[in-house]
Order: sequence, then C-alpha cells, then structure tokens
Amino acid sequence: MLIGGSADLGVSNNTDIKGGGDFEAGSYEGRILHFGVREHAMGSTLTGISLNGGLIPYGGTFLTFSDYMRPAIRLAALSEVQVIYVFTHDSIGLGEDGPTHQPVEHLAALRAIPNLNVFRPCDAVETVECWQLALEGRETPSVLALTRQNLPQLRRSLDERNKCVHGAYEISPAEGKAQKDVQVSIFATGSEVSIAVEAQKLLAAKGVPARVVSVPCFELFQSAPDEVRRTVIGDAPVKVGVEAAVRQGWDALIGPDGIFVGMSSFGASGPYKELYSHFGITAAKIAEAALSRLPKR
Repeated sequence: MLIGGSADLGVSNNTDIKGGGDFEAGSYEGRILHFGVREHAMGSTLTGISLNGGLIPYGGTFLTFSDYMRPAIRLAALSEVQVIYVFTHDSIGLGEDGPTHQPVEHLAALRAIPNLNVFRPCDAVETVECWQLALEGRETPSVLALTRQNLPQLRRSLDERNKCVHGAYEISPAEGKAQKDVQVSIFATGSEVSIAVEAQKLLAAKGVPARVVSVPCFELFQSAPDEVRRTVIGDAPVKVGVEAAVRQGWDALIGPDGIFVGMSSFGASGPYKELYSHFGITAAKIAEAALSRLPKR
C-alpha cells in the first residue's frame, strides 16, 4: 500500500491521494502524511517506513529542494530500501520563480548516487511506465523528476512491454530510413524530448535523416545488456544530447565529442518559453548544431 505526502507542496506536486485521508493523531488509517517544510525529516521518515516493511512510502517536493534531502536519499540507497521521491518543477521550465528554484545541477547530482534510479519521463505514458518500474524496485529508491509545464503527448498508448525498462529507447525513428543511413541521433530526457522531435522535423526538411532517443533513466540504461545499448546508441556520425541541465554524465551516451544542448549556468526569471529560447534549448538550435557537424555538400 502507498503512503506518503509532500513537504508542504501537495497541491503543486499533485501528491495527495484522492480519498486517502490524512494520517494524524486519532486518524491512523489515513494515507496522506503532512510533513510541513521539512524535506530532510521527510526523507528520513520515508526510509524508516520502508525499513519497517509492508508499505511503499513516497514524498514530494520541488527538484531543487532535493538538496535538503540528499543525506536521507543517500541513506535510502545505501540501505537498499524502496522509497519513491516525486520531484516536480524539474528545470528552468518552472519559469518566473527564478534561478533559486530552477534546478540545473540536481539531476547530475542525484544520478551520482549509487543504487538510485532517476526517472525523467517525457509524457504521461512514460510517466506511467516509470512509475511501474519504481513500484517494482523493491531494493532501489527511485526519483521521478517531473515538469511544471504542460507537455505534448508523444506516445498515444501503453505497449504490451514497458519501453522504459532498459532506460532508453528510440521514440521517433528516421522515417523511411535504415539505421545505417541515419546521420544524426538526438538523445533527450523529459520535457526536452518533444523539442528534439521538432528538431528532427527541421533536419528532415533539409534532407538530413535523424532519429530521436528518449532516455528516461540513465541508471537502467547503463545496466542494460551491451547489445541493447549498442542498438539504442546507434552508428549515426553526429550525436546530440538535449537536457535543460548540465552536461555532466552525458558523455556516456554521446561521447566526449558529442554535441550537448543544455545548461552551463544558472537559470533566470521569466516565462518558460522565453527562457528556453534565451538559453538556446530550442529545435532550431539543435538542428543548427547538428548540421554544423555534418560534411558540407
């Protein structure tokens, strides 16, 4: 059974269980915990609940506030317990709250913790698949890094087999082209996958076949069979990584010579579409960067 809540951000995180009832003095049948603004205490409590057994605990806050929880998250990973962290507002896409609330280094920092799966799904279908994998991870805590902004639905239905199970998969192949004829592979996570798909269209309009790979979980991809990893990475001469965060960790996918479109500084305050344009995380910039690496015709 699920039990959990948030650090005073239930409405923003959408972490309240409908009809779950509040867990409080005199009402111990409730499933919603109100932690208050106490991220570290929340993280420690979740680990304790998991160690006790019988329940699957979860807790929510903004991704940038995972810094306050890092010791508790590390201990959960070290203890090999099942805890699910729902971290929303996962990039500069949260907009006007500004750089204090916009995480840029946090995905890399969390991915550095052993035995912690960091999921960053691109749409509702991927979110369901990542949630399933988190529920199945009995000895591994999981992070779900979710956006604040609305995203296009790239996948229309769940497949019989969970596509996120190996951490990465080709979400948009180069139409009508064999793998050997693809010139550009674009790898992206979360909200940037839809931007990568738009870049793919721009490249196709210029006669450049490109494919898009969604990478919802680096950790699962790193542990995938070699054959799966080779197929997902492919042989395209130009590889581009796209994430509204720092590059650290991406070279395992795109190589040290690969192109990275993302952040190298803190964010800024403004509407999220303007911020993505300001920091160059756009379909046009991705296509331009890819074209710059291709031989001139």
